[in-house]
Amino acid sequence: QERLVESGGGLVQAGGSLRLSCAASGRTFSTYRMGWFRQAPGKEREFVAAIDWVPDSTYYSDSVKGRFTISRDNAKNTVYLQMNSLKPEDTAVYYCAADQHPKYYGDNYARANEYMYWGQGTQVTVSS
Repeated sequence: QERLVESGGGLVQAGGSLRLSCAASGRTFSTYRMGWFRQAPGKEREFVAAIDWVPDSTYYSDSVKGRFTISRDNAKNTVYLQMNSLKPEDTAVYYCAADQHPKYYGDNYARANEYMYWGQGTQVTVSS
């Protein structure tokens, strides 16, 4: 059974850093597009970052570009989200997702409905 499990969330002060991990199991996700989304209370789920299996194909939302870095280790079936210079507005539940058949055009990397597999989420809280 396919499974994505996030870890690494927690409470951090503004300006601090966290590294989220997403461990995949049940199948090999090495050719999948992997994404991170987040959802703050009372808000819709929004795209954060994504990475294709082709090296250096990464995508970021404008709100995190330059502060967050997505990476993957296919040997470990794990994707990471390094978050630096965190702000209170980054507070949310962060979800890992996997797209088995990514579309390499437009902004499909940012569309939640393109991703078939989802983790349960990990809470990130940034205090001011």
